[in-house]
Amino acid sequence: MAKQLSDLQYAAIALLAMPQRGGRTYPEVAAEVGVDERTLRRWRNDDDFNAELKRKIMNDTTDRLPEVMASIPDHIITDGNAAMFRTLLQAHGLLTEKHEVETKDSGSTDIASIRDKIAQYKDEDNEDGGQGADE
Repeated sequence: MAKQLSDLQYAAIALLAMPQRGGRTYPEVAAEVGVDERTLRRWRNDDDFNAELKRKIMNDTTDRLPEVMASIPDHIITDGNAAMFRTLLQAHGLLTEKHEVETKDSGSTDIASIRDKIAQYKDEDNEDGGQGADE
């Protein structure tokens, strides 16, 4: 279970979640919250603090997501942006990371025959005195 954050940490998260920190530097954010800059930097290295900051950023940007998605085709067309095209296709489920593996196996695995083959190779290796066929 995640630890409970303090009111000061939530105040810092509110400022840090703003685009470009609302025009503030880290020392300014720390001063506004009422903590030392080292404390703020220590919080930024804390997993629970960062998880809450990410959650806040996601919540704050969700309302703008339709606008962002609507702007993607323009970037694709005017800029020839292939990465944006890939993003749009993925967002619509039209492009997935799909890997197909083709096997020559008939679908049935005969463990006994595999063990026999391994034993046969070991016997051949022992007959060669431990020397490989290439040596």
